[in-house]
Amino acid sequence: MIGLILAVALWGVVHSVLASFDFKEILRRTFGNGPMKFYRLLYNLFAAISFLPVLYLMTILPDAPFYAVQPPWSYLMLAGMGISALLLLVALIQTDILSFAGWRQLADEEKPGRLVTDGFYRLVRHPLYTFGLLVLWLTPTLTLNTFIVYAALTLYILSGIIFEERKLVREFGQEYENYRRKTPMLIPGLGIGRNK
Repeated sequence: MIGLILAVALWGVVHSVLASFDFKEILRRTFGNGPMKFYRLLYNLFAAISFLPVLYLMTILPDAPFYAVQPPWSYLMLAGMGISALLLLVALIQTDILSFAGWRQLADEEKPGRLVTDGFYRLVRHPLYTFGLLVLWLTPTLTLNTFIVYAALTLYILSGIIFEERKLVREFGQEYENYRRKTPMLIPGLGIGRNK
């Protein structure tokens, strides 16, 4: 159990450092702007590959059933997972999926991003996290190892939002502050997560 938590924590720390503005600035100063067009793609590949040890630990460490939701509720949860995955894809498209994946930067020089506030971003500031968390937690059958990884990822996402929002304020300034004041963080229509 501790091994899984530490593995996710290590992955999260490395993932966060590599995503930070300061780390990217160090790379830019060291190597120039040219190689930076590969950064987002390589970052995404590294994030996926570096998560494989966590998945490996989930399979080799002792495990036990945690919970299993029975039909018909399990079918509703599976449908919710499918809908959430589809909505996650739509939210990715709204943010420019090619740029998010790192493919657009290979053809064009990296340009300053634009603040997306329409579509799902009108309802919540972080729809990718909202739908991603729904995909995780609507899983109808969990083992103890899966639950530990999902809980650790949830804590990472919630703490990561704080750092991501600092980065967004740094990038977009008052425009993001205004958006943050009127738009909930993760749950549409609720005051929870709003910054007053």
